[in-house]
Amino acid sequence: MKVTVSRKAHFNAAHRLYRKDWSMEKNDQVFGKCNNPNFHGHNYELIVSVTGQINPETGYLIDIKDLVDIIYEEVELKFDHKNLNLDVPEFQELNPTAENIVVVIWNKIRKKIPSEMDLEITLYETPRNFVTYKGE
Repeated sequence: MKVTVSRKAHFNAAHRLYRKDWSMEKNDQVFGKCNNPNFHGHNYELIVSVTGQINPETGYLIDIKDLVDIIYEEVELKFDHKNLNLDVPEFQELNPTAENIVVVIWNKIRKKIPSEMDLEITLYETPRNFVTYKGE
């Protein structure tokens, strides 16, 4: 029997959407106000969902405390109150769009979750704009 265990978390971060190899005009045309050279911020909401078989000995799929610790170490410590472009190594050359951020987070957490479990990350950039990544 498969179940899904989810944990919500959040972090606050600033970023700027732009490409170094494009002109300011093209960046403005594609990214609009998100291309502000002084950056802008979001209160990101995160849902980490793990799916798999219940362990018959413990009754758990995953100990929620372990999931809390993984999210804290891999996301909150590294992203919260950071400028994603300047402070997070993964975004030195990668545009920190919501799509790219969710994939980076998935890759960080995937390394800490047993391989027999499926992982899905949903990242809310705003209450109405969100992306989901399942590793596909």
